[in-house]
Amino acid sequence: MSPFQPLQLPNGTTIPNRIAKAAMEENLADAEQGPSAELRRLYQRWADGGAGLLLSGNVMIDRRAMTGPGGVVLEDERQLEGFRQWARIGRSQGAQFWLQLNHPGRQIQASLGQQALAPSSVALELGRLSRLFAVPKTMDEADIAEVIRRFVRTAQLAEQAGFSGVQIHAAHGYLLSQFLSPLSNRRSDQWGGPLENRARLLLEVVRAVRAAVAPQFCVAVKLNSADFQRGGFDAEDACRVVQMLNELDVDLVELSGGSYEAPAMQGDVRDGRSLAREAYFLEFAERIAGVARMPVMVTGGIRRRAVVEQVLASGVAMAGIATALAINPQLPREWLAGRDSHPQLAPLRWKNKALASLAYMAVVKFQLRRLSRGRLPHPQVSPLRALLLEQFATARRTRQYRRWMAARATS
Repeated sequence: MSPFQPLQLPNGTTIPNRIAKAAMEENLADAEQGPSAELRRLYQRWADGGAGLLLSGNVMIDRRAMTGPGGVVLEDERQLEGFRQWARIGRSQGAQFWLQLNHPGRQIQASLGQQALAPSSVALELGRLSRLFAVPKTMDEADIAEVIRRFVRTAQLAEQAGFSGVQIHAAHGYLLSQFLSPLSNRRSDQWGGPLENRARLLLEVVRAVRAAVAPQFCVAVKLNSADFQRGGFDAEDACRVVQMLNELDVDLVELSGGSYEAPAMQGDVRDGRSLAREAYFLEFAERIAGVARMPVMVTGGIRRRAVVEQVLASGVAMAGIATALAINPQLPREWLAGRDSHPQLAPLRWKNKALASLAYMAVVKFQLRRLSRGRLPHPQVSPLRALLLEQFATARRTRQYRRWMAARATS
C-alpha cells in the first residue's frame, strides 16, 4: 500500500495520507505557557512537509502538572486566540492536527515545585536521577474526578480553537499509563487490582471526552504496547485494553512503548543502521491491529519509506514518524517526489542508559529549536553539547514557570 493513500477514520473524517508527524516534546511555550511564535513557526515547517496528520507535543491539562518547563498548557480560555493561530497553521496544507493531552502523574520534576500525583505513592526508580523527580501523593476520588474533568475541558477548548481532534496520552509512564501498570498502581479499590480496574480511568476519560465534543472531532489514544519492565504492563494487557476501547468511539490508537524508567520509545540509541531496527514496535502493533476495530498507528524509529510500506503491508493503518521529521521536516514530500531520503542521528554509545536517554532527547530538541528559529537542523551536533544546552534551557524555563505560577496564584 502506498503511504500516500488516504485513511478514513471511524467518525467519517479523512486523513489525506498514512504518514503522521508523531508527538515530540518541544518545550517551546511562551512566558504565559501558551503556543509561542517559535512553536507556530516549527509547525509551519511540518505542515509544509506533507504529513497527513500532525500530533502536537504534550499539551498539559493542568498548569500544576507539567512534563517539563516550557510546556504548553490549555486549561481555560485565556490564550485561546494563540491556540487558534496554531491550529490554522497546522491545518494550512490539508493535514489533520490533533492536540496530545497529557498529565504527567509522578513523572514531574521536583524543581518545578509542585505536588506530584499518582495512583499510588510509588516513586520513580532511576538510580541517582530519582532525586530529580517529586515523590507522588496517592490520588483520592476527588483528584481522579478532577483529572477526568480537566481532560474533558481541554478537549472542548481544543475543538473551539479549531484543532481536528485530540490524542489522550496513556503511554510512556505518564498518569494514565501509571494507572494501567501494576508496578505503579498498587491500589485495592475500583481503580486498581485487575486490569479492568486499572484501565478504568483511561476508559472514563475517553468516554467523557467523546461525549463532550462533536462526532466529527477525532478522539484518539496513545497506548504502550508494553512497559518493558518485568511485572509491568505487557502486550497481552495492551490487547485487552484495545478490546475495551473497541466498545467506545475511538478513531485511532497509536502504539508506542516504555517510560522514563525504561525508555524503549527511543529504541536502541547506539545503532540505527539496519531496517530491522526501524519500526521497533511493529511486532506488537501487528498483534494489536488484529483485535482492534479502529485504525492502529505505530511509532518508533521509522525513517525510510520502505519501512512505512512494510508497516502498512502488515495491516497497521498509519506510520508515526518523530525524530526523522525533526531532522528533515520535508521528508513526506521528498518521498512523494521519489527521493530515497532516510535522515538519522549519529549512534550514541554511552554506557549510562539514563544519561544516554537524556542526551538523545536533548539532541532531538536541539533540532526542534533550530527549526523553530527558521534555521536548518544540525544532526551532527555533539550529544554532550546538546545536553548541556538543554540543561541550561531547562533551568531558565523552570525559573520562568515558577514566576508564572506565582503570578497566577495572586491573580
